[in-house]
Amino acid sequence: MNETDLKKILKDLTWQEKVGQLIQLSGDFFSSEDALTVGPKQKLGITQEMVDLAGSVLNVAGANKTRQIQEKWLQKSRHKIPLLFMADIVYGYRTVFPIPLGLGATWNPELIEQAYKVTAAESKAAGVHVTFAPMVDLVRDARWGRCLESTGEDATLNAAFARAMVTGLQHMETGKITGIASCVKHFAAYGAAEGGREYNTVDMSERRLREDYLPGYQAAVDAGSELVMTSFNTYDGIPVTGSEFLLKQILREEWGFDGVIISDYAAVQELVAHGIAANEKEATLLAMKATNDIDMKTGCYAKQLEPLVQEGKLDPGLIDEAVWRVLKLKNKLGLFEDPYRGASSERERKALLTEENRDLAYQVAAQSMVLLENKNNTLPLAKNEQKILLVGPYGDNQNLIGLWAIHGNTSDVITIKEAISQHVSASKFSYSAGCEMLSDYHFLGEFGGSKEQLERMPLAERKQALAEALEQGKQADVIIYAMGEHTMQSGEAGSRTDITLPDVQKEFIQEMLALGKTNILVTISGRPLVLTEEAKQMDAILQAWFPGTEGGRVIADILFGEINPSGRLSMSFPYTAGQLPIYYNGFQTGRPLNSETHKGRFVSKYLDSPNAPLYPFGYGLSYSDVELSSLTLDTEEMVDQLHIGVQIKNNSSRGGFETVQLYVQDIVGSVVRPTRELKKFKKVYLKAQENTAIHFTLTREDLFYYTKKMDFTVEPGDFNLFVGLNSRDTLSASFTLK
Repeated sequence: MNETDLKKILKDLTWQEKVGQLIQLSGDFFSSEDALTVGPKQKLGITQEMVDLAGSVLNVAGANKTRQIQEKWLQKSRHKIPLLFMADIVYGYRTVFPIPLGLGATWNPELIEQAYKVTAAESKAAGVHVTFAPMVDLVRDARWGRCLESTGEDATLNAAFARAMVTGLQHMETGKITGIASCVKHFAAYGAAEGGREYNTVDMSERRLREDYLPGYQAAVDAGSELVMTSFNTYDGIPVTGSEFLLKQILREEWGFDGVIISDYAAVQELVAHGIAANEKEATLLAMKATNDIDMKTGCYAKQLEPLVQEGKLDPGLIDEAVWRVLKLKNKLGLFEDPYRGASSERERKALLTEENRDLAYQVAAQSMVLLENKNNTLPLAKNEQKILLVGPYGDNQNLIGLWAIHGNTSDVITIKEAISQHVSASKFSYSAGCEMLSDYHFLGEFGGSKEQLERMPLAERKQALAEALEQGKQADVIIYAMGEHTMQSGEAGSRTDITLPDVQKEFIQEMLALGKTNILVTISGRPLVLTEEAKQMDAILQAWFPGTEGGRVIADILFGEINPSGRLSMSFPYTAGQLPIYYNGFQTGRPLNSETHKGRFVSKYLDSPNAPLYPFGYGLSYSDVELSSLTLDTEEMVDQLHIGVQIKNNSSRGGFETVQLYVQDIVGSVVRPTRELKKFKKVYLKAQENTAIHFTLTREDLFYYTKKMDFTVEPGDFNLFVGLNSRDTLSASFTLK
């Protein structure tokens, strides 16, 4: 539809029709059985008339469902304005990729862009128009459950993935969205919630906000993200959904974002719970003045917009602007021409979980897993030379897709047991669960867990399972432990203070270690875990995350050498939870640990733990032996650009991917600068014995930061430059910026 006709629709809308466009309701409001809609309507206190005018639907997917709802809706709509179907599709629809923290570990934005194109194609076929993704919240505290949805702790890396994900999802052609619309979230700084506790306060300087936390969102906006979702947290004492500073000043005015802002679930109403609004009317006024367009799943806009205008407290022009943004989005999606966007059960059947999609999920999972330990080259395992025992609650478990793969199906997943059995003969391979996932399942009751889920296995069965595993372990040469978090222990509302393996798993490991076998740990988790004890106990550790549909196959192929692991951490693994938050690019203190003038007790350190993480940002092992050498700069006095070269050599007979990382340190600034900051990275494939040069170009703009006067610029002076295979082990050089 052309803009002139669209504006005619806006002008002709009644008051109630305009308000309706700014309301999002869940699928239960659109049930074909009227009796089923009574409860939700009563809970929100809205009328059937307003339900019939609502502009978008939350978390309904499936071609038949969306077509039925859309068709019924259009019959009632005076102007035939289609509904928007929005859903949480964070890392795959039916083809499930690794969780975003695993995607971050690929250090391969180009590959992830392809993954998100697949996600968009599957979602579109299923009738979804908008996905609440990507989540680009920078996170430095592994206690936060939503680490699962983030690509990590670094602004540069997160921004690269934000651009790739938005581009892949939307797949723009001639101004139209041929994929699905992207909604970047959670704006802003949600990943810095105090104590890693969900929905908690965020309090930081504006400088830290702008330098570390905002770049990911800005990259997504610059890449064309059509929507932005507000976060649940406060910033500077103001809940974000009511923050004119964040939404209006930064997002709208500074960044020029003219797309749709949508609150997170019930966040408008929660302005009352925060204590910044006395009631729903005040909450509505704050959200509208902050230019929040759509009210997700509350009755605030439905009940309070009209009274606010009538009382002269709210400019009706703000409502027109919000409705116009919603209509423009629907038009960009081509909904006025085709309200179903081609969705059909036949198209859905052909698009979901194709062999090509599974193959891409395999490739992504292969690059996401991180080899953390490999003592004495324990891995890869030789086929049919040793007797192998697989134990642990994830050994024969299809729950490898994680909490937020809402539309995925665990029945599509090949288990680790099944995948390993394809590598070795039955006479050389055995399996025994050995232990439960958890010692306490009662927290699952909050998520509607069944009685069976909420109770532990009887003591006699637990003892029998342990005895069977020990007996089989005596006959084995190698024991593989498939351990990790329960699916419900990470993701939204999955904050934890103890981020070690569950006690029952650690106790089981202790029993098995007494057998004196070769021990390999495969960790399934949605966050970095504290693996300090396991690092001492195990001969090899593979961090697999929640690896998605093809995860079991990839784990087995890495263990047996079909894949050379290439994942590199995008988030530090702490030595102990007491270090959190922990990240590689902290500030130098006046009394650093390596101080020449202060030694002993009176330096910045812990008495009972190292300062450093167990595994640093950028870290990961492979089956190749790769080294860097001959770091060179084309000049020691940089004006506009600096060209950097480094030699990389694969000294082994095994080809594989390696990620070369470039960091800088601004030695003296008007404000304290980080000890090092990632600026560039390249992932390259090295053939066996290959020796090649890697080149980077560093620009003046790469060195910009917020100075003492809050100017975004760079100050002349001396810099250190580091190039390495992780943030800790690097070659170094120095230069002066003129």
